[in-house]
Amino acid sequence: MTDFHEKKVMVLGGSRGIGAAIVRRFAKDGAKVTFTYAGSKDAADALAAETGAEAVKSDAGDRSQTIATVKAAGALDVLVVNAGTLVLGDPLETDPDAVDRMIDINVRAPYHASVEAARQMPEGGRIIIIGSVNGDRMPFAGGAAYALTKSAVQGMARGLARDFGPRNITVNVIQPGPIDTDMNPADGPMKDTMHGFMALKRHGRPEEISGLAAYLAGPEGGFITGAMHTIDGGMGA
Repeated sequence: MTDFHEKKVMVLGGSRGIGAAIVRRFAKDGAKVTFTYAGSKDAADALAAETGAEAVKSDAGDRSQTIATVKAAGALDVLVVNAGTLVLGDPLETDPDAVDRMIDINVRAPYHASVEAARQMPEGGRIIIIGSVNGDRMPFAGGAAYALTKSAVQGMARGLARDFGPRNITVNVIQPGPIDTDMNPADGPMKDTMHGFMALKRHGRPEEISGLAAYLAGPEGGFITGAMHTIDGGMGA
């Protein structure tokens, strides 16, 4: 465990799956945690009651809401941007509005949230973006737009690491492979296909992602910035 007592942490997209595991980990390690949710109010209320974290409704696809939510949180020690959405399908048939909203949530929200957090973040703060192994590799058809968004945050993190480096604020991307969540269950219809690409023939656990987030946010992660941290069971090996 890492000691995050007296640290303020915000998790954008924290009510379910990987986000909820990250909320639980930081709360368990003593942080004062705020997390956002969009449509999962019941899950958010339950997680807040379980962990003592504060739940705030905010749509990551709305730039003004995202900026206002981060600003209202005040000086954060750690910002984790987990909010994300997935649109798959034939690019010739995919709804362009759905693609644009995915870009708003997966690319624009991390950028604007990171910039707004950095305005008030103290020296030595941490910004962590949850990306995807698909930022490096898209091994099946239908994922072009999604891969675009996850590759975009790589360049963003490298650039912001340079911009915020003089204040010792680190910016990193965690790139999970298949993780057992509602969006990608371990017993889902795609499991055999995904496991076929992997060295470890299983889905990862949300707690494995939250452990990496805690490491990057902790004192031992202070010299790591502008980097992609792939945790994918060897999917990209």
